[in-house]
Amino acid sequence: MLILTRKSDESIIIGNNIKVKVLKVQGNQVHIGIDAPKDFSIYREEIFEQIRAENANAVQNNIQPAMLEQLENNLTGLKNLLMVQAPEKSDGKKK
Repeated sequence: MLILTRKSDESIIIGNNIKVKVLKVQGNQVHIGIDAPKDFSIYREEIFEQIRAENANAVQNNIQPAMLEQLENNLTGLKNLLMVQAPEKSDGKKK
């Protein structure tokens, strides 16, 4: 982790296109501004964790049945292949 000290109205640059500026320090609160391209998602950590948990729950509840159905279809296909009778073994005698 990089640790920097900044005063009000001072900034840091991340990469080539993200600017984080300290707007105000008031007691134990720091007000920051973030200037980043619109295609970047910026969340408070607690919101990000909530989104991640909801996404994990959605994946578990929505995709799992489809995956189980596909697995069942694959196993049924394998079972059908294995049930095809192999040619009878010859005892070497001519009839």
